[in-house]
Amino acid sequence: MTVYETELVVATRKLAADGVLALTLRHPLGEELPAWEPGAHIDVVLGPELERQYSLCGDPADRSAWRIAVLREPDGRGGSAHVHEQLGQGDKVRVRGPRNHFALRPAPRYRFIAGGIGITPILPMLAAAEAAGAEWSLLYGGRSRNSMAFTEELSRYGGERVTVAPQDETGLLDLASALDDVPEGTLVYCCGPGPLLDAVEARCPAGLLQVERFAPKEREGGENTEFEVELAQSGRTVSVPADVSVLDAVRAAGVEVLFSCTEGTCGTCETDVLDGTPDHRDSVLTAEEQESGETMMICVSRCRGKRLVLDL
Repeated sequence: MTVYETELVVATRKLAADGVLALTLRHPLGEELPAWEPGAHIDVVLGPELERQYSLCGDPADRSAWRIAVLREPDGRGGSAHVHEQLGQGDKVRVRGPRNHFALRPAPRYRFIAGGIGITPILPMLAAAEAAGAEWSLLYGGRSRNSMAFTEELSRYGGERVTVAPQDETGLLDLASALDDVPEGTLVYCCGPGPLLDAVEARCPAGLLQVERFAPKEREGGENTEFEVELAQSGRTVSVPADVSVLDAVRAAGVEVLFSCTEGTCGTCETDVLDGTPDHRDSVLTAEEQESGETMMICVSRCRGKRLVLDL
């Protein structure tokens, strides 16, 4: 599958909230950018070994620009600091995508729940739900009102459907009121910090809920065993030792594979499975997608058996 990759220029940069920087990216020659749908993200290549994923939070109908928003994380791994401190207006940055593992499925009703920077993939979903004539509501939490991005944009929807709940004013989000009486046919979309997603998952039936995680979900690790991977396109078979990921084994064999987070959260290394049963350990695929076994994230997932055949 061909992935769009190019250099874009930072057309504008402005603070969307305390510690949140919004960037508008355009093609330097004014070319249209690929179409995208709510929930999509792009890979932003900030330097050697420094690549991050950011949700697109602008207007999907505007093919002239992509907007992302970056939370400054003092204890992060350097990506947000680079964006805030070194990526200025007029600078060029390499991007790939868009990809979408958080797509908005058609439904008559939606409940949206966002925590902090988790508002970014949710924001274009609201406009899409509105345009489709669906019923919807948003519960949006954050540390403080000043730290919550895009509240001014949200104000156009009015206070009946949008509840802005800063923790220093209202305490923890009232998930009971949002989730304990969900009408039939309602889909729930949630993005934010891990504890919020865990709490929402505990209250909401899996079939109704779609989440996006910025950090890998804690899982009980199964025992790693050695297995073989047949690479259908390359005509090679690679041994994957117990202490080596599929991704590292494939790359060591000289096969080029796109990857980024190496944590099973971004979806960049998603690979089609032609035979065998994956041992899914990612935080991207839904339970139904994992059950199908059609694809896997080769940076973290392994094999339930002795052999996999991958479309590589």
